[in-house]
Amino acid sequence: VQLQASGGGFVQAGGSLRLSCVASGSTGSNWSIGWFRQAPGKEREFVAAIFRTSTRYYGDSVKGRFTISRDGAKNTVYLQMNSLKLEDTAVYYCALGERLILSSVTIARMYDYWGQGTLVTVSS
Repeated sequence: VQLQASGGGFVQAGGSLRLSCVASGSTGSNWSIGWFRQAPGKEREFVAAIFRTSTRYYGDSVKGRFTISRDGAKNTVYLQMNSLKLEDTAVYYCALGERLILSSVTIARMYDYWGQGTLVTVSS
């Protein structure tokens, strides 16, 4: 399984970006995708996840501002990021879990595959 994350870039505070994560290879039919981010000098932080059933889960710091969605036909998951803040600056990673359950979505080690990351920089 390979994951390709894209869509990062520079944006002013208050602006929007949409990240994409394309999954390829033998993904199976029950995969879930999560987004994590890591800012310089900080630990990796859970951002959002979506299950095959389209159940969504968000980290507290992005609730109400970010929206995760998926296009099953394209094996693609999107992260729409609105009202971006300076503290949203980080490298964003998508990850795939083949047997993820709700109670473990925030735990990075529960994911089986990781993409390469895409940098989001929010400026004032």
